Amino acid sequence: MAAKKGKVEKEGGRLVVATHRQARHNYHIDDTFEAGIVLTGTEVKSLRRGLANLRDSYALIRDGEVWLYNLHISPYPFGNRFNHEPTRTRKLLLHKDEIRRLTGKLKESGVTLVPLRIYFNERGIAKVEMALARGKKKWDKREAIARRDEQRQIERALKDRQRS
Repeated sequence: MAAKKGKVEKEGGRLVVATHRQARHNYHIDDTFEAGIVLTGTEVKSLRRGLANLRDSYALIRDGEVWLYNLHISPYPFGNRFNHEPTRTRKLLLHKDEIRRLTGKLKESGVTLVPLRIYFNERGIAKVEMALARGKKKWDKREAIARRDEQRQIERALKDRQRS
């Protein structure tokens, strides 16, 4: 029986495991930064297979440490009794100055920490790209969709014009 694999992409020397595709649709992204993540052995093996989901995940600062909640990393198929719990809370690794800066920004109303993607850097270390984000209103989302459709129509018209 073959174990299923997820989708893993190469992007500029990085091995991108999972992306939160809805994040840029649901949030205004203010600032992005990179954080390390504390993982167990079977979690790393599952990530290398692309078995992760960022959909409902978010981060909070608790007791001067940053924690990632609801990140789903599927159990490693060959992990037997040493397997991990799929949605356990995971610690993010940041410098104290970064945590202090984030704490100040998170005290603002409506700001949250959202993971955008998980990847392995050039040295093979798992990293999470996090963002300080503000939730979009429904009309913001509709406006963004309309703008994207207009841009697509302009590009299509230019392409048709070049063919003629």
